[in-house]
Amino acid sequence: MGEHNDHRHNPMQHPDEQPVVSNQTPQFGKLLLVLAAAVLLLALITWASVAYVT
Repeated sequence: MGEHNDHRHNPMQHPDEQPVVSNQTPQFGKLLLVLAAAVLLLALITWASVAYVT
């Protein structure tokens, strides 16, 4: 019977929301390194393609 009472508050039977607060700190340093590596890789590809075409 308790299951039927839940349908009034959750008619679509969605799971409970996960808490927003995380125990882990954001890894901005790693993200910045990956971003810098991606920019350098794109610059290298651009330079190599221009050198190859001309």
